[in-house]
Amino acid sequence: MKRLLTIAGLCVVLSAAPQSGVAAAMTLQEAIAKVEHETGAKVLSAETKGGVRQKVYRIKVLTRDGKVKVIDVPAGD
Repeated sequence: MKRLLTIAGLCVVLSAAPQSGVAAAMTLQEAIAKVEHETGAKVLSAETKGGVRQKVYRIKVLTRDGKVKVIDVPAGD
């Protein structure tokens, strides 16, 4: 019985521990904010692409020098 409780306690501790190397899922709004912050560009449009296994946020921006660029941001889920 004591061994069973020890194993159950260990499972609880391991499930509560942060997962290293696992990217947290990012929302579309978070991806937009990240692109705006990192590029200083104005977001023109944003959409979600891909399927269930590999989701990507496609963000179209207008750069400071007047060029339109498309940036793909992995959702990380």
